[in-house]
Amino acid sequence: MQTSNITSGNGGKERLKIFGHLGAFLTVAAWGSSFIATKVLMEDGGFTPVEVFLYRFTLAYLILLIFTFKHIRSNNWRDEFQFLICGICSGSLYFITENYALQYTTAGNVSLLSALSPIFTTLLMALVFRARIPNGVIIGSVVAAVGAGCVVMSHGEELSFNPLGDLLALSSALSWAVYAILVKRLTPHYSTFFVTRKLFFYGVITALPLLLIQKEPYHLYELFDISNPTYLLNFLFLALICSLTAYILWNESMKILGPVTTNNYIYMQPLATMVIAYFLLSEKIYLLGYIGCALVIGGLIIADKLDFNKLRKK
Repeated sequence: MQTSNITSGNGGKERLKIFGHLGAFLTVAAWGSSFIATKVLMEDGGFTPVEVFLYRFTLAYLILLIFTFKHIRSNNWRDEFQFLICGICSGSLYFITENYALQYTTAGNVSLLSALSPIFTTLLMALVFRARIPNGVIIGSVVAAVGAGCVVMSHGEELSFNPLGDLLALSSALSWAVYAILVKRLTPHYSTFFVTRKLFFYGVITALPLLLIQKEPYHLYELFDISNPTYLLNFLFLALICSLTAYILWNESMKILGPVTTNNYIYMQPLATMVIAYFLLSEKIYLLGYIGCALVIGGLIIADKLDFNKLRKK
């Protein structure tokens, strides 16, 4: 998907920007709903966190490979090493630390701490590229973060201090921010499909040893049980929508909007989960949830639209 073909003058740039925002929004909507499919596989099917990650990403990788097999290697070894780090940070390390954090701390803590990756992204952008972060982005990020916290707490999730679990959740947020910064240098030189395929490959390869040493039995055969297609349908949703399609849209959005603006959409993930749970699981939305929704959306608008330095000049 080449963004240059969409761009034509200022009007084309605006349409391209809208496409970037839409792609980021659809991605977090998919990721926000993925917890339902993951819950079915892990709690009902007995799949381990490593199995869920590996099976879905392996299928997504193989499908991408069919369409991009003519271009296997990156341009140089430096880029290949960066793809390795990005694959670890956006794949194996991110998902596995987040999933295992749930075993040591509350779901509320994990949801809230994992949603802090946009703040880490903003700070890393300022440190690595010595870039001045606009005041609007900083204020908007804080407002959206508070909103995400309101959404999490509106579910009645318990928030408490659990050092190991909280550290794992923060590690997942930080690893995602590292990926967002490193991939920024790669996206101008490679297609979105190539970048996404590389991320999947290194994510799978680095998580494979954990699967081989797990003591629990493998559950891959259950996906092909024709008498009970529930597991297969949920798995295909995770692999084809939440992994393959969502990552392509996300990487394309980062190419268009940049890592800071795109990663701010992660604040909408708890919001997407709340709304989807309302329609699919009939879970109630309380006042705190509505307040959080308004803060998240307001924070995103502030971060994207307001430049306080320009306002001062006027």
